[in-house]
Amino acid sequence: MRIVATTKLPGPAWDELPGVELLEAWPPSEPLPGVDVLVAVVSRVGAAELELLPDLRLVANYGVGYDVVDVEACRARGVAVTNTPGVLDAAVADLTLALILTTRRHVATADRWIREGGWQNNWARPKLLGRDLAGARLGLVGFGRIGREVARRAEVFGMDVAFHTRGGGIGLDELLASSDVVSLHVPLTEETHGLISRERLGLMQDGATLINTARGAVVDEEALVDELVSGRISAGLDVFAEEPAVPEQLFGLPNVVLTPHIASATSETRAAMTRVLVDNVLAYSRGDSLPNQV
Repeated sequence: MRIVATTKLPGPAWDELPGVELLEAWPPSEPLPGVDVLVAVVSRVGAAELELLPDLRLVANYGVGYDVVDVEACRARGVAVTNTPGVLDAAVADLTLALILTTRRHVATADRWIREGGWQNNWARPKLLGRDLAGARLGLVGFGRIGREVARRAEVFGMDVAFHTRGGGIGLDELLASSDVVSLHVPLTEETHGLISRERLGLMQDGATLINTARGAVVDEEALVDELVSGRISAGLDVFAEEPAVPEQLFGLPNVVLTPHIASATSETRAAMTRVLVDNVLAYSRGDSLPNQV
């Protein structure tokens, strides 16, 4: 079994994979025959990339989201796709709450204020007055494993939690209009691309906060930038439409907290993700059913 990877993964489970070849660049500059398994980390795998790996049989995706992998193109070539669900739910939920707190309580702004020498015994500076979480409504768009973990944490802070899914909860427009904080927890699909449109952003209350730890393209990013520049709403953003590009208009805004797609970035979680990915690859090598085939 020949395995190639776009990068080395953290955690002890990685050493259980035999003879992994690290690619110098993705996609490779020329075809690589004889490769059975591709370990992919935020790497586009479509028809063109599959042509470069003519003998590929498994794409082991590092992460729960696999929108960068063309599953239909893989299926057409007899290539299985796996992901790493479950083990990152808590870490993503933790960062979601961190973004809510940082945005609603102006933590990043206060930190910058101190570093810039702005603290001159004016502890009641109006621009640092935040909003309580207790009693505020948190609207969750999507209520899967991660959404439920966020809800459990938010309730500890005394937030009133509501949710929207295709099959339950309240209507999306109603959720947006009635929530103090809206947090996105849906995969990026054809159905959810641009789900939070300019019109739907306009439904959010003045002073409301949008949190996105899902995928940037779930939101109309241009419309979101316009809303944030206006100062009408605030946002905590871990994901963006064209990563690693971030709209420059956001850099100087005090009502936006930005993180570089780090929702699952804890040592424990990333090692656990590697464990799941390795188990998928080892199952393939034994001819067993794949634990996490998508």
